[in-house]
Amino acid sequence: MKTPIDIAVTGAAGQISYSLLFRLASGELLGPEQPIVLRLLEVPQAMQTLQGVVMELNDCAYPLLQKIVMTDDPKVAFDNIDYAFLVGAKPRGPGMLRADLLKDNAEIFRVQGKALNEYASRRVKVLVTGNPANTNALIAISNAPDLGPDCFTAMAMLDHKRAIGQLAEKCGVISRDIKNVMVWGNHSCTQYPDLHHAKVKGLDALSLVEREWFVNEFIPTVQHRGTEVIKVRGQSSAASAAHAAIEHMRIWAHGTEIDDWVSMAVASDGSYGIEEGLVYSFPVTVADGRISIVKALDLNEFSLERLRLNEAELKEERQAVKHLL
Repeated sequence: MKTPIDIAVTGAAGQISYSLLFRLASGELLGPEQPIVLRLLEVPQAMQTLQGVVMELNDCAYPLLQKIVMTDDPKVAFDNIDYAFLVGAKPRGPGMLRADLLKDNAEIFRVQGKALNEYASRRVKVLVTGNPANTNALIAISNAPDLGPDCFTAMAMLDHKRAIGQLAEKCGVISRDIKNVMVWGNHSCTQYPDLHHAKVKGLDALSLVEREWFVNEFIPTVQHRGTEVIKVRGQSSAASAAHAAIEHMRIWAHGTEIDDWVSMAVASDGSYGIEEGLVYSFPVTVADGRISIVKALDLNEFSLERLRLNEAELKEERQAVKHLL
């Protein structure tokens, strides 16, 4: 049997994790031959709820699940881990602003960045899901100087999947018929879901849909989808976020398809004029565990304006947490 892989999940008693943990334990991330250890982190007041989740995991008797570690100590949760899903954060509720989330959640990621720096494997793959995800990832990177920025990503996959879903519905196709969708920028209502290079069964997506639909329906629907889910469901996205988190990490581990790319928020290398170091969503390819920003795409002024808007918003968020960087 293979050596078990250690996977940390923070906020392990929360909604997203409840949809995530059972899929990890079943082998959905790393395959049916790879045993895992789950290291589950929660705040002290949620440990009883977490105990109930662990009871359910044990009741499933997953053959790949070798061990479960429950803890409220990041040092224990991150000890020599290979993968980290940083889910734990105060969720957005009705009427909450991103500024509220930033204030409440920034300190969490400072502490976790320091703990990852000290205790995680040097090859750890960290996915920040807790919002505001891009800036939380920046905080974690800044507090983990011994880990490279390439160990950290923030999730744009949920937005990427939302964009594919909207385009597939519009064109009357299934999701696997669509390639080269991309989402630029911040995981916020300024994000830019872009179809200028997207293909539907090999055809240019923008030749199949009306320009008005793209600008006035598609873009705002993807941008505000999370808010709409909250309005309808009364809670933030959970199952779809968990699905996107697994897909993001699975692609990071196993790579992208040859003829496609995905959207991931990574530390900018200056591509497309985005300030170096900002955690920004780009179209990327992945091979051998290494993420590469897709280069030299032709962008018109419509697109460039939206890229700059996202850059400006992320700079404002960075300024608001500069004391934690």
